[in-house]
This record gives sequence, structure tokens and C-alpha cells, in this order.
Amino acid sequence: MKNEFVLAFNEVLEEKQLPRDVILKALESAMVSAYRRAVNASNAQQVEAKVDLDTGKVTIYAEKEVVEQVREPLTEVSLEEARRYNPHVQLGDMIVVESTPRDFGRVAAQTARQVIQQRIRDAERQMQLNHYAKQVGEIVSGVVQAVNAQGLTIGLEMRAEGTMPRKEMIPGERFRVHDRVRALIAEVKDSPRGPQIILSRTHRNFLRRLLETEVPEIYHGIVEIRSIAREPGERAKVAVSATQPGIDPVGACVGIRGVRIQAIVRELHDEKIDVIEWNADPAVYIAKALSPARVTGVYLDDKSSVNKTATVVVPEDQLSLAIGRDGQNARLAAKLTGWRIDIKSLPEAAAEALHRLQTDPEYAQIAELEREAAEAVSGLLARKAEGRPLSAEEYDRMAQFVDRVQRRATRRAMEKKAEEDNRVQSVRASIPAEAFQTGILDSGLPEHVAYLLQEGGFSTVGDVVMQMKLDPDQILKLQGIGPRAMSEISALVERTVVTAQPQEAEAVITETPAAEEETPQPAIEATAEVAPETTLPVEAVEPISQPEAVAQPAAPATEEEETEELSFDELFTLRADVPVDVADEEEEEAPADKKGKKAKKKKKGARFVEYDPDRDVTFIRKKHKRGEDWDWE
Repeated sequence: MKNEFVLAFNEVLEEKQLPRDVILKALESAMVSAYRRAVNASNAQQVEAKVDLDTGKVTIYAEKEVVEQVREPLTEVSLEEARRYNPHVQLGDMIVVESTPRDFGRVAAQTARQVIQQRIRDAERQMQLNHYAKQVGEIVSGVVQAVNAQGLTIGLEMRAEGTMPRKEMIPGERFRVHDRVRALIAEVKDSPRGPQIILSRTHRNFLRRLLETEVPEIYHGIVEIRSIAREPGERAKVAVSATQPGIDPVGACVGIRGVRIQAIVRELHDEKIDVIEWNADPAVYIAKALSPARVTGVYLDDKSSVNKTATVVVPEDQLSLAIGRDGQNARLAAKLTGWRIDIKSLPEAAAEALHRLQTDPEYAQIAELEREAAEAVSGLLARKAEGRPLSAEEYDRMAQFVDRVQRRATRRAMEKKAEEDNRVQSVRASIPAEAFQTGILDSGLPEHVAYLLQEGGFSTVGDVVMQMKLDPDQILKLQGIGPRAMSEISALVERTVVTAQPQEAEAVITETPAAEEETPQPAIEATAEVAPETTLPVEAVEPISQPEAVAQPAAPATEEEETEELSFDELFTLRADVPVDVADEEEEEAPADKKGKKAKKKKKGARFVEYDPDRDVTFIRKKHKRGEDWDWE
């Protein structure tokens, strides 16, 4: 027969729904705390407790020092007693031995009760926290335990409690104690008083989970929910699309005779739900989002990715339906699509188009094309202002006029955007790629200026240089940027652009001589080999200058030495009896000095090239001045 301890232990396990190891660990921890309180043991002393679940016996083990003579039984043990647990122990060692007090059972029952309860309560709270933290975003069901001015207290599974604030309740709902409520777990927080579970019935994901529950196609992924816009208790719009061909997503959500959607409407306290089909074309999507209103045309203006605006034109009798009560329909459509929607009636849109054609210079070309249509629409608007009715054909003519003007204006806006994109690309191409890899903090700017630019969204040097070339005023608008900082930034831009230009110039210079040397080089070597066979002195024969020398700027020559320079190919077409000066103004390049400037050597004397057709030899004659006369070599 089991003793009372085992029966009590099993009862706690069943009541608290906690693992066996958690209860046992809490019990042992409570026994250790009871021992420390009973004998006033230090917290530095190691104490362990073992509980025998079969007999209910509690054994305490404490760490003590091995000594010859015991003076303090709480911290010391004799050598003989210690060797009962470890035969190899020596004097001065620390050993863990049994130290259970005689009346420890009665003392433990009195002192460990609170500790056991607290440990079990902590374990229970931690288990609740882990369980509900994994269910954030899911629907749970509970029973109302209390109703107060702040909200509801709802009892959940695992003896947990959830709270639903007033702002998370659907307006108009009234609950009483013991009512069963379904809600979404919006947030789970840990607090000293246990896990705090926040429930919500106004969150848009609550509608999403209800649709997944009621519509099997959504649960299995055949129909996908693209977007949800909701005003709790009033109206909601849901955009759905099918992932498989041949599936009607709207019909699947509504169900036969609206059975599926009506179940959700009743759960949401008669909240109206519009289910529309999602479309990849923003214009078609926006037109469907404004249902049940009928739309004449949708014109998009997406110059800025932040403030995307759509102008929607509707018939005059559909204007109030498109806007909705207090703008609710238009507001939900804007939330659903992510576009700012500007709704206009057809006469209002036509009057605005006429005004633009007459006053805006950018619409001058369109005004010339639409001159006759503009006069006709102007007459229709005048009749409308007088209160005279218009036929359906006249309304159609007005709608076509608005459509043509809006589409041409949109086309011009797209062209301007393309031009601006090309300008941005050209400016980006003129900036070295290394600038976009260099952080703004490593740019050499003053530290405070660099931090201000970084806070303004400019993380690299390339971003700053690009903005300075496109629109410097945007940088000047940043808080803390003044004329002095702008001068530093301008200097950075000049340094960045200048470093890119020499590299391009160097590349061009190195490529040009290489192309020129390919053909003439073999001919020059051949001339240098033939020249020594002539009767001229060896030192008088000099190689013809390379193309690099010709590319360098020559110093001004005197009148006696001025002759026309000829290319190497033209030298062989010269007549043998007509001497030509080819190197009168030629200068040799000296090695560059420390400052990078090239020194120039002294000009050589006059040299003439002659060709002997009999011997097929080209040789050079050099002119020297000796005293008053000129000699030829």
C-alpha cells in the first residue's frame, strides 16, 4: 500500500498538469531551503536533497571539512566518518556526507510548505508562458470570468487567464460572465504576476484566421488572401486570388448562398465584409476595391514610391457610393491597395481637364490636339451648370475626353520620369565605383558633418557626390548643414571627380602609342642595320626618332631651321636630290624630375635624309657649324 507522501505527490501531478521531474525538483529545492532555515546553514555551503518516491524519505547531504576532532558538526566531519563515504579522503579535504537532522520531517513540513508552493507556481507559469508564446496569432476559445471597465478577464486552458482590453473589443459587443468567447492571441508578455496574455477581436488577423477556419480552400492554399483592410464592427475588405487555374476565389470565400461568409459576419457582430478578386494591374485592382461603386477610369501617378496617387473618375450618381459613409469605402480601398485614392465625379474631372489645358503650359501640346473636343465638352459643362439634362452619349463623350487627356498627361509624365532616370544613370556612371564602397565616415570630412550626412540617409561617398550633382539643395536642407559644411562637401565632390578623370586620360594615352608603333617599328630597325654599310662615319648615322618624341610638344625653332616634318612612310617617296630636314625641331625627353616635370635636352643640329637608288640605301647627313662655315658629314 502506498504511503501518504506518494499519494500526495501523484495528486499534485494530476492537478497541476506538470512533468514529474519539475515537481520532484521543486520538492528537493524546498527541502534544501528547509534545511538551511532549520540549522541556519550558510549559502556558501553545498547542500543537496534526495527524495525517495517509494517511501517518502528525505535525505540531506551537506559539504563538510575532514578534521581530526569535530568542533562544529554543521561544517566539520571526522576522518573515520568521512572514510565511510570515500576511503581515500585525507585530513583537510572537503566531502559531501549525509547530514539529515533527527526531526527533519516535522521541521520540513512546517518550513518547506511555502517554498514548495512557490516553486510549483513558478513552474506552472513558465509552462503557460512557453505554451501560449507559440500560439501568438492563433485563435483561442475561453470563458468570461470577469467584466470590468478596463475589459474582460477570460479563462483559458492550462489554468491561464487572458485579458481583452476595451480597445480590442468590437464596438457594440456586450459579454456576460460565463459567456464563451473566441479571440486572437495578439501578444504574450512575462510579468512578475505570471504570463500576461492579450486577446483581440479587432485585429485584422482575427478575420484572416476565421476565413481559414470557414473556407477549406484558403486553409489548403488553393485560395490565397492577398490583403485585408478592416474597421471593426463596421466594414471590412478582403482581396483574394487563386493559386490554381479554374478556381473562383470570391465564390469559394462566399460559399453557396453566402453560407461561409455569413458565419464569419455573425462572429464579427454583423460586420459587413466585401470579398474582391486581387489583380496584378493596379488600375483594375483599385477599381475593384471601390466596389460596389462603378468606376469610369483609374489614372495612376507613381512618381514617388512613398506617395503613390491614383485618380479615380466615377459617374456623378456613383460618387457618394464610392466615397462611402464618412469616407469609409474610399478609406478601406486605400488601405487595401496601398495607394492614395483621389475620387472625382465625371463633370468635375472634365472641368479640371479643361482648366489644365487652358492654363498649364505643359498641356499646350495636348490642348492643340484636343481643341475641338475641349470646345464641345465646355458646352456640355455649361448646359450642366444651367441644370439642363445631358444624354448618355454626351456623358460618354465627356468620359472619353477625360480619358484621352489623362492618358496623354500620364504618358508625358512617364517620359519625364524616364529622362530623369537616364540623367541619374549618367551621373552615377561619371562617379568612380570605389566611391560607392567608401563609407561616409571614412571620406575625410569633419566628423560632425559626416555624422549629419549619415543621419540624413547618405551612407557612402558616392551617394553624397550623386546628390550634389543632382540637387545640392537636398543636402543643404539637412539640419546642421550650413555654408561651411557645404564647402567641405563640395571639396569632397571635386576630389572624387578629379581622381576619376586622370585614370581615363592615362588609359587613352597608353593605348594610342601602342597602336602607332606596331607598323613602323620593323622599318626603323631595318634602316639602322643598313646605315653602317655606307661610306659615312658610324657616328653620323643616328636612328630616326620614335613616335613618342613626335607626340611631345616641340620648342620654337629658328627661321633657318624651320622645315616641315614628314611621316616615316613619306621618307621613301622623297627624291634623292632634294634634301629634307626631318629632325630640326626634334627634342629628346629627359627623365622626369621629382615634381613630375619633364626636362628637355638641347636641340640637335640640322639633319637631312637622302636616298641612294643605286645602292638602295637611306642615310642621314648632319650639318655642323665650325667657325664661320658650315660643314656636312
